[in-house]
Amino acid sequence: MPDLLLVAGDLFHRQPLLRELKEVDGLFASLDRTQVVLVAGNHDYMRRESYYRTFQWSPNVHFLGSDRVEAVELPALETAVYGCSYHERQIREPLYDSAPAAGRQKTEILLAHGGDGTHIPINRERLAGLGYAYVALGHIHMPQVVIPGLAAYAGALEPTDKNDTGKHGYIQGEITEGGTCFSFVPFAGREYIHCEVEVDRRTTGAGLAELIQGKIEEKGVENIYKFLLKGYRDPDILFDLDALDRRGNITDITDETKPAWDMEKLYRNNKNNLIGRYIESFSGAEKDSVEYRALFEGVSALMETRRGTE
Repeated sequence: MPDLLLVAGDLFHRQPLLRELKEVDGLFASLDRTQVVLVAGNHDYMRRESYYRTFQWSPNVHFLGSDRVEAVELPALETAVYGCSYHERQIREPLYDSAPAAGRQKTEILLAHGGDGTHIPINRERLAGLGYAYVALGHIHMPQVVIPGLAAYAGALEPTDKNDTGKHGYIQGEITEGGTCFSFVPFAGREYIHCEVEVDRRTTGAGLAELIQGKIEEKGVENIYKFLLKGYRDPDILFDLDALDRRGNITDITDETKPAWDMEKLYRNNKNNLIGRYIESFSGAEKDSVEYRALFEGVSALMETRRGTE
């Protein structure tokens, strides 16, 4: 029995070049036991001059290029696949609501790209009642099940930007007399990972580098990282953020640490000025409370102002 590969739009993140379509078609054609069905999504939509409009796909590749839901029948699989392609970036019409399975084959599948207000809105209850055995969803980059046993987003095979976190891969499924069973299969070579690193008064620049290196080794040296530094540091310490990227796999480090002022000492030395009066106004503030954070924020600002006038 042949396999079926479904691509629910945005195979490309922009308009594909002709040579890119030829490369992809060559790869699809090499799958000699697989039928491929695909549509164009909102990123690779069919502009007037799009190469999608004239490209001749290999016999095992079926492109559903209409702007209305159409079907391709695959008798060897006893399957019909329905779907449509984007001819503009945004489609606000709920096209799938009026596109029920037509009973052309034993098994019928819907390729549906969209799901938000400007990209073919999807009503889950209507989707569940259309009569399809499976709905392969595209547009959302993160894998997620929309209707258990029926509809799921496979997500992007690889993360597309530094905020596209989590595992990426594809959906593998089987449709039998007993129903549809599918699961997510991780595929991406690497992930974008966001990490918080907590520092304290004892943390030096070298110590912070070790903390970050430890996080990278724990979560995978092949991955790409965005770090957020939190906590209270020694007031005399300033972290050299550029020196912390030893492996070249850090996209961003944001320093939200605050100076860990010795409030008692600072108060004793500034009783008769604005700094002392400010500290006194927060007397009794509990650690980690909003008031406590405001105390440190205000003192930091006052100390910076003082340093600037010295």
